[in-house]
Amino acid sequence: DPTPDPTPDPTPDPTLPPQGAAGSVVSTPVAPVGFVQALPSAQPSAQPSAQPSAPATAPPATPAPGAGTAATPADPTAAAAIDAARATRQSTDATVQAQALQALDCAATDPLRGYDDPTLPLVSCNQDGTEKYVLGPSFLEGTQISTAQAAQNSQGAGWVIDVTFKSDGAAIWGDYTSRNVGKNVAFVLDGEVVSAPTIQGPIFGPTQITGQFSQAEAQDLAGVLRYGSLPLSFESSEAQTVSASLGLASLEAGLIAGGVGLALVFVYCLFYYRALGVLTILSLVLSGVVVYAFLVLLGRWVGFTLDLAGVAGFIVAIGITADSFVIFFERLKDEVREGRSFRSAVPRAWVRARRTILSADAVSFLAAAVLYALAVGQVKGFAFTLGMSTVLDLLVVFLVTHPLVALASNNRVFSSPAWSGLGSVARIGAARRAAAVKGG
Repeated sequence: DPTPDPTPDPTPDPTLPPQGAAGSVVSTPVAPVGFVQALPSAQPSAQPSAQPSAPATAPPATPAPGAGTAATPADPTAAAAIDAARATRQSTDATVQAQALQALDCAATDPLRGYDDPTLPLVSCNQDGTEKYVLGPSFLEGTQISTAQAAQNSQGAGWVIDVTFKSDGAAIWGDYTSRNVGKNVAFVLDGEVVSAPTIQGPIFGPTQITGQFSQAEAQDLAGVLRYGSLPLSFESSEAQTVSASLGLASLEAGLIAGGVGLALVFVYCLFYYRALGVLTILSLVLSGVVVYAFLVLLGRWVGFTLDLAGVAGFIVAIGITADSFVIFFERLKDEVREGRSFRSAVPRAWVRARRTILSADAVSFLAAAVLYALAVGQVKGFAFTLGMSTVLDLLVVFLVTHPLVALASNNRVFSSPAWSGLGSVARIGAARRAAAVKGG
């Protein structure tokens, strides 16, 4: 942290030259320091200094590229707070600046964080909240910093930060340091002063920031200077406000859609598989009970709530569960079609069908896991419920559906071709057995 001026001038320096402006990007702009005030709790430390290293001839100074405008959030309340803060803390009136300096609370949330106008002066705090500053307009963008590395001080104990600028930035930096020797210059990130070293002399070339830095402090400052200058901007992709009644109506509509889909699956299974369809319905009902139990437990343990995306995940999972039954039953039909009885076909069909079921559910679960890891917002709810339903589908098929079918194959009523839904394939199997006996 910079050591405060022992005899500060109560008014900001009106001679600070506004040179250039930073663009409207998340960057580390460099601004002149007009006034520094220490808070009562601040502990003085050694004054960092910017020193020249290996001076070199630089081209004539050029203005910082692309003067930008300050961003404004979409939230009206936040926008009003930012406008109010700009009116005082970014005023060009020295009296207003002095009043804003006294009123600024470094411990409070700063509404100007990331929303200050770099073309105007700024009353701000350092990142530790121990110093207050009156800064002049930004004259050099952080994107002009080429490298910033922490290194041990070759001339003594401690650590230093070696900073190099791009060609345009080096010219601007050399011109400014030549005209402001002995003054402070601040590196600012999102409206907070990261470092405010004193200019020891004109610097046309690599710059070294010295002070009583520890290794961690030097590396942190170098990281802020190096990565804080990335030209990033963020935009709100989606914002929705849903009333309680509309949300409840949408949730009810989703549940009704799920119920209709489940009913259609029931009708299809009864029509096509008959007795086996009854076993499918029992398995789906049990799967629904297990899913509901898991939702209740998750709600009590981690506060999980079911939203529309989660309902959609469960509806898709109905098809995945029914698909497992269809694979098993169709494999069972193939075995009966080959001439085997219902009872002998069940174990053979299960051995072959379970590999396909495991493969299909594994693909679904991996897709849900990847979607959950990469997605944001409501899509995570869809991926979570889809993955959970896929795992529960395996439990139901292995622990319920297969044992029920095995029991049904030992029952006269359920194993009857007329009731089991296997009548047509059983006749084909009988004809093949008769042909094989006749041919033998």
